[in-house]
Amino acid sequence: MQATATVLVYSDDANTREQVRLACGRRPAPDSPVVRILECATPAAVLKELDKGGIDVCVLDGEAVPLGGMGMCRQIKDEIFGCPPVLLLIARPQDAWLATWSRADAAVTLPVEPVEFARALASLLRKKELSGV
Repeated sequence: MQATATVLVYSDDANTREQVRLACGRRPAPDSPVVRILECATPAAVLKELDKGGIDVCVLDGEAVPLGGMGMCRQIKDEIFGCPPVLLLIARPQDAWLATWSRADAAVTLPVEPVEFARALASLLRKKELSGV
């Protein structure tokens, strides 16, 4: 397994980005690589970072403004070749169907519950490692 994984976190809300950072910790699971968090507060910043490459997983806030994480997810899945897996933060469990529509690889509810979030992130990192993408 790689030594470090880069996780892009998109939210216009600094508190949400902090929740993700704290829930992730140094690594989300004992068998996961050390995680480097790259925070983005705007859709343009997300696209710029994805164009640079090197992102292992994206965490997108479904409640972000002006472009929510669901719309951003659908856009990057269409536009970014080899798009990294996406973990979507959703407001309510009932929004899971929208996460499916957006083609997110996983979804967890807000506020971020640390154990649930770490489990979902670690799973996406494992899948990314196995796929070799």
